Amino acid sequence: MIERIKLPALELSRIIYGLWRLADDSNTKVEHVQAKLESCLAQGITSFDQADIYGDYESEKLFGKALKAAPALRSQMEIITKCDIMLLSDKYPDRKVKYYDTTKEHLELSVNNSLANMNIEQIDMLLIHRPDPLMDAAETGAALDALISSGKVASVGVSNFRFYDWELLQANMNAKLQSNQIELSLLATNSFINGDLAFLQQHKIAPMAWSPLAGGQLFDQSNTKIASLRMRLDAIAAEQNVSADAVAVAWLLKHPAKILPVLGTNSLERIAKLSDATNVVIDRETWFDLYTLACGHEVP
Repeated sequence: MIERIKLPALELSRIIYGLWRLADDSNTKVEHVQAKLESCLAQGITSFDQADIYGDYESEKLFGKALKAAPALRSQMEIITKCDIMLLSDKYPDRKVKYYDTTKEHLELSVNNSLANMNIEQIDMLLIHRPDPLMDAAETGAALDALISSGKVASVGVSNFRFYDWELLQANMNAKLQSNQIELSLLATNSFINGDLAFLQQHKIAPMAWSPLAGGQLFDQSNTKIASLRMRLDAIAAEQNVSADAVAVAWLLKHPAKILPVLGTNSLERIAKLSDATNVVIDRETWFDLYTLACGHEVP
């Protein structure tokens, strides 16, 4: 079974299933969604990542229908969701511009909506989806603490925060922030050297990685700049009898920061193989080989 990672207030599975594409599937029937969840759970993937805006505000509802039809699944999982992005959508015709909202009123409203949409009584981890330039840290921090005290949210974290954003919010909270979900992949390596991963390691916080396959760009044949990287991934995959995407995920798993990749696919065949990455062996030289090919030059 997949390794579990301890955060200050909860445990998550080493691989997280991302539900951002759930509403994009041609088949959104309850039975099909339930099959995806059960396939994850069978591998030990117990953590599921949502956001209020995913699928134009539909993904949480589809997830909730599956949980309502099979309520026993809820006790086997950790549910993460996010809020604060105010998306331009036909569902909100009066909204003139995409913006962020970290006010007490919006956080409470968003949490209540997410609980109702997902047919659950508590969110295991609520993330602030994007740093809000207008965030009143004292108001936001107090609101997050109050949501935990109310029992509606078990723990909170952030997404796409720099370490100084993290410190500002944490300084205005009693509860400890649990994680930071940031973009990490072979094509998004800045956090490895800009201090973001170092900060999280210093504070013993395991980061979540969104888009760990670079949104599919890693395997875009038209991108000739990374042809050598793709060839190396394919070669390692052939040696270890896995897919190239499993190797790319294993590259993240190798890092001592205990990165938690968030993987999303609607293919039941691919979902069944999400845990393959945990069995791939990446030694230090291979790690740097892939890093060098991704950067396009050797390390200094």
